[in-house]
Amino acid sequence: MSVHLHWFLPTGGDGRTLVDRHAYTDGGVKRSRITPVSGIRAPDIEYLAQIARAADQLGFEGVLTPTGTWCEDAWLTTLALTQHTERLKFLVAFRPGVISPVLAAQMAATYQRISRGRLLLNVVTGGDSTEQKRFGDHLDHDSRYARTAEFLSVVRGVWEGTPFDYDGEHYQVAGGVVALPPEPRPDIFFGGSSQAAGPVAARHADVYLTWGEPPEQVRRKTDWIRGLAEAEGRTVRFGIRLHVIARDSARDAWATADRLLADLDEDTVAAAQQALGRSESVGQQRMLALHGGQRDKLEISPNLWAGVGLVRGGAGTALVGAHAEVADRIEEYHALGIDHFIFSGYPHLEEAYWFGEGVMPELAARGLLEALPSPLSAVPAANGRPPSAPGGAPLLLSGGR
Repeated sequence: MSVHLHWFLPTGGDGRTLVDRHAYTDGGVKRSRITPVSGIRAPDIEYLAQIARAADQLGFEGVLTPTGTWCEDAWLTTLALTQHTERLKFLVAFRPGVISPVLAAQMAATYQRISRGRLLLNVVTGGDSTEQKRFGDHLDHDSRYARTAEFLSVVRGVWEGTPFDYDGEHYQVAGGVVALPPEPRPDIFFGGSSQAAGPVAARHADVYLTWGEPPEQVRRKTDWIRGLAEAEGRTVRFGIRLHVIARDSARDAWATADRLLADLDEDTVAAAQQALGRSESVGQQRMLALHGGQRDKLEISPNLWAGVGLVRGGAGTALVGAHAEVADRIEEYHALGIDHFIFSGYPHLEEAYWFGEGVMPELAARGLLEALPSPLSAVPAANGRPPSAPGGAPLLLSGGR
């Protein structure tokens, strides 16, 4: 079975380091190309379109967008980017607690028609009460997951196209309906490592997402969700969220990881670890436990590097190595039942090319990825030249990259 590869759209800013992407602006509000921090790139539509087009052309199936205070709205940004891409899907992250489920169902239906079926949904329940309160949400951790379950029940109910009634603790809906349900129905991606999250995934998720933990930990987690889903009479697919540093040699890949690490001073790491340690997210606590805030043992499994998690919340691990080694690790996770892989790297534009030109051919050669037809495959040969040199132009060779 082929894997599904996705990239990441950095709507909060991008750059060549792991430092706070928002250091370039006044609280992430302004969008200036003149930045006080070297290598930081503002998330304007022109730059995001470059990344989206690169992902589209390289053969990624979709791109994930974040949600939260310090990034652009995922719905609006990605819908604009559908006009800059041909077939790329957009995995739109949003918080169910801050929007009506009937309105969300209607928005998804509209999005599908405008984009011609390129929407995927990433439901983010939220593991940080401080962040939730910024949006007016004051429920506790477990109550947020209970509300998410009700939210998804309503969304699926109104997608049926007939008036839908619902009477729950968090939502009461009378005659909820979407006149033109989405076609196709967007897959719902959902993640959560707490006991409160498991039943929600089992009953409502199409794809359960985990952050990049070592394979044995991932296996235990997917077995847990798979068992809960089977008890509900459902089948859930699985995905994993990772960063990646892939190079022509392992030495070059690890040198890049070392450079990213060298940019981080002890005060920056300590402040980030203190802030992340206050998170209510069980998944975040599992990420922190992988490295314990220490720099000396960051390769926690072959080619799995926890350095990103020293300063970044959420996904904190990266696959690091030569292209074949990264493909080995993807194959290892795939053998555990992981079908969807969502990758990112710093900066996202350049790293998309490293992965697309290096790792994707490895996966295709192993039968794990369907190769896209070349855009020149329909161009006839001329003067005995191959289609890669259309019009009989000389085929130029160059060394290095």
